[in-house]
Amino acid sequence: MNQYIMALDQGTTSSRTILFDRKGTIVAQANQEFEQIFPKPGWVEHNPEEIWQTQLQTMRQVLKETGIDGTQIAAIGITNQRETTIVWNRKTGKPVYNAIVWQCRRTSPLIEQMVKAGYQETIRRKTGLVPDAYFSGTKIQWILENAIGAKEQVEDLLFGTVDAWLMWNLSGGNIHATDVTNASRTMLYSIHTLEWDDELLKLMNIPKTMLPKVQSSSGIFGYTKKELLGAQIPISGVAGDQQAALFGQCCFKKGDVKNTYGTGCFLLMNTGDTPVQSKNGLVTTIAASTGPVEYALEGSVFVAGAAVQWLRDEMRMIESAPESEQAALQVEDTGGVYVVPAFTGLGAPYWKQNARGMVTGLTRGSRKEHLIRAVLEALAYQTYDVLGAMEQDADIPIQTLKADGGASKNNLLMQFQADITGAQVVRPSVIETTGLGAAYLAGLAVGYWNSKEEIIKNNSTSDVFSPKMERAAAEEKLKGWKQAVSCALFYAQEEARLKEKE
Repeated sequence: MNQYIMALDQGTTSSRTILFDRKGTIVAQANQEFEQIFPKPGWVEHNPEEIWQTQLQTMRQVLKETGIDGTQIAAIGITNQRETTIVWNRKTGKPVYNAIVWQCRRTSPLIEQMVKAGYQETIRRKTGLVPDAYFSGTKIQWILENAIGAKEQVEDLLFGTVDAWLMWNLSGGNIHATDVTNASRTMLYSIHTLEWDDELLKLMNIPKTMLPKVQSSSGIFGYTKKELLGAQIPISGVAGDQQAALFGQCCFKKGDVKNTYGTGCFLLMNTGDTPVQSKNGLVTTIAASTGPVEYALEGSVFVAGAAVQWLRDEMRMIESAPESEQAALQVEDTGGVYVVPAFTGLGAPYWKQNARGMVTGLTRGSRKEHLIRAVLEALAYQTYDVLGAMEQDADIPIQTLKADGGASKNNLLMQFQADITGAQVVRPSVIETTGLGAAYLAGLAVGYWNSKEEIIKNNSTSDVFSPKMERAAAEEKLKGWKQAVSCALFYAQEEARLKEKE
């Protein structure tokens, strides 16, 4: 009987299920978008029940479409939008509040208080992270302080990132666990001792009883309820989406780098068994592995594909994301227009929570095509900034960048990325590397694949983009980008100054 690995890829805007065979080939996939909730400017939420239901529906959909039943699924791997925070009651299984999404900035004041109190270096030393509203810790704190009834039922409350929420529901409440990669993104977990940190929990007033058990990314977490898919299936691979993509790209060697062009851009460099502390605005995080803990340097760009969605949904300049490439090709360049898509602040290497989106260089000759192209180029510029910081921190020259994620399908973007960085950009045959990484982690844990060497043989390249632009021309474009970023940073500085004046 043929067996398959099922990967659950729970993302920021949609839930996806992918079936993989032994060659790492996609057999079937299903995808469902869900509602994005914006209660106030800078606030982003999801309905946890909708996350679970859309994920379950896609799981059932791929089985129905292929005629495969649950007994043919060797294992399930889960990969998820990281940092997004869910708190639920262990007795009822019901959330006490909506999921607070990684993009949400509501807890910025809590972060500012911590920094003013002198905890910045403590947090960085223990967790490898820069204090920011991006991470889960202050989101939990906010829910406990603000969700109706949360304080009264705190003894029965559980916290989880999305992976933990899915496992709880898949198992009928028998699993309350997460993996090291997701734990390392909470701002509560020591990446050195590999334990929840009591000092940080006390700082954010979070009871330890809420926290999930932390396990390796590859290993059996538990089993699904039989009635969900017709079999008790082991859940044996879990990793945050970016670490899963690093694993799916077979970035197993020190110095290997990948960039996932998704809702945000996320660059990770494998640094092996050494946690490299950044001096250039990056964070140190735990990488997915099958053995002893490994580490990665990471630079997070908060808004990437989300900027293309903004062009589609709010600006109504395009009707679909792929249309952005065709529109951009109608002009030779941006006509001097730059877009800094700091819609939720600036991430690495700047880390300015109160920076906001900026458009510079507009003239009477500027057309919507210039703006569309400028948005696409902004993804490459932001990636360039992070890569430069990575090279300095790791002291490793980056000559190849492995690309994946939805926006990596855009040839114009991939070529511009190669031009602006001066590095080769390699796009794999399977760009769903996030789901593939989760599948590999799950499959290795149950013997579906026997070794990393076996899965490396599955790894094939679709396209290689080499630099074509003269370096002097690239440097001139980068100069304009840096000017545009300085405008966004000036806005943040002025806003802070005016607040102090009040």
